[in-house]
Amino acid sequence: MISPSAPLVFGAEAAAAKAAGKPLVALESTIVTHGMPFPQNVETARAVETVIREAGAVPATIAVLDGAIHVGLDAGTLDRLARSVGVMKLSRADLAFAVATGRPGSTTVAATMIAARLAGIQVFATGGIGGVHRGAETTFDVSADLEELGRTSVTVVAAGAKAILDLPKTLEVLETRGVPVIGYGTDEFPAFWSRSSGLKAPLRADTAGEIAAFLKARARLGLEGGVLVANPVPVEAEIPAGEIAVHIEAALAAAAARGITAKAVTPFLLGDMLERTKGASLATNIALVRNNARVAAEIAVALAG
Repeated sequence: MISPSAPLVFGAEAAAAKAAGKPLVALESTIVTHGMPFPQNVETARAVETVIREAGAVPATIAVLDGAIHVGLDAGTLDRLARSVGVMKLSRADLAFAVATGRPGSTTVAATMIAARLAGIQVFATGGIGGVHRGAETTFDVSADLEELGRTSVTVVAAGAKAILDLPKTLEVLETRGVPVIGYGTDEFPAFWSRSSGLKAPLRADTAGEIAAFLKARARLGLEGGVLVANPVPVEAEIPAGEIAVHIEAALAAAAARGITAKAVTPFLLGDMLERTKGASLATNIALVRNNARVAAEIAVALAG
């Protein structure tokens, strides 16, 4: 049940779009605070918003500031968030804590889905979802993103799950949670930096219209929970699976040697991969986020139509 008193603050552009019934696309903010270095973080965030506008929808970047969930950040607020120190990385467990204490927080996939649902936004674009970490059979390290996809009715467009994860187990958990996983124009589940994972995507759709029709059918059937649209990175921007695997193994070994655990794992691995690939992983990350934003906007437009 959505609380009518949820502490939401809409930015001017998002508020105008909502009032006019225009399609909106939610965007997370951890890419700004924990996913990329400055200034690429702000540049990418602005570029992604532009892609969404060009595709006919309105972007709504989400973050927690001054005790409220902000839906749509203006340029000044985005810069403030990017330069802030000690920003919390928020998931379901601590979203309300940041609101209650007034601490700044950026939203992960899970927290962005919650906020998007509260704001009435049906589609969300991100880079890659979290999932089952390697070695989870002993660490029990499984991202809250998977649980959120099983319970919150928002469609998430991503380049699969981050390739640093255990992808077969991630797909198994998504199946257990009843989450539809749709390969967008592909029969294979993409692996973030790479188009190929060797794993079959459970479902396939080739157009935004097909996905919109599927989402409307789910709504008519009263099916709750999220949908994952797995959109491969563009061919020209991918890092082949065999090449990236070497860097992933080295990064995982470095994290283990330093005793890095919990929420610190993914930011460390992404930063370590950036160094090992001499910047190639960041360039690919930017390309796939932009590509996901375009597809998400097309789905939002098709839903509105």
